[in-house]
Amino acid sequence: MRLHAMNSTVGVMLSGGLDSSILAAHLAREGQRIQPFYVQSHLVWQSAELRAVRRFLRAISKTFRQIDRLVVLRLPLADLYESHWSVTGCETPDAQTSDDAVYLPGRNALLLVKPALWCQLHGIGRLALGVLAANPFADAKPGFFQSFQAAINDGTRTDLCVLRPFAGLTKREVMELGRGLPLELTFSCIAPVSGLHCGQCNKCGERRAAFRLTNTPDPTVYAAV
Repeated sequence: MRLHAMNSTVGVMLSGGLDSSILAAHLAREGQRIQPFYVQSHLVWQSAELRAVRRFLRAISKTFRQIDRLVVLRLPLADLYESHWSVTGCETPDAQTSDDAVYLPGRNALLLVKPALWCQLHGIGRLALGVLAANPFADAKPGFFQSFQAAINDGTRTDLCVLRPFAGLTKREVMELGRGLPLELTFSCIAPVSGLHCGQCNKCGERRAAFRLTNTPDPTVYAAV
């Protein structure tokens, strides 16, 4: 296959949550052309999450015209994760659990591989994701991304740079960048109830804390207060 010449677009990984949504808007605000990606693995929260991604992109596209159409890439994981809570919805980590409880094995490698190849096949030389400085997982550390980038470039005919624009920022700093954005359209829950944030899971607890960091009223509608 003949690959296109590299262009100035930056690919952005979206999860529907606060960090990646703010990242997409931040890069667009800087004047960059954005190619958003969502990886659909059919985990229990992803139907609600994908709807949120689409809503948020529609909203910010009214201000930032240089956002391209969302690309949804499918990577089913039920055959890999099997009885894991992310597939079954059973024993979902609640707000009292540690961050380790929400670890998904190999998550960043799985999330990155198809968008990375899509970028290379379409002449996009940069792919960004919203990893923060405090992320505790091994596959969110600089060494992982350096190794992933080297491996994906070794196996293809074009170079891709994996970017982490928020890697040196705290959650508070990222939330400050999000002021004025429609953050009520983002989605952070791993146990949604009828499409709403459950209000009780680990991620809902993290979301509430994020708004408290900047003394901002939380606009989220929770199924449980």
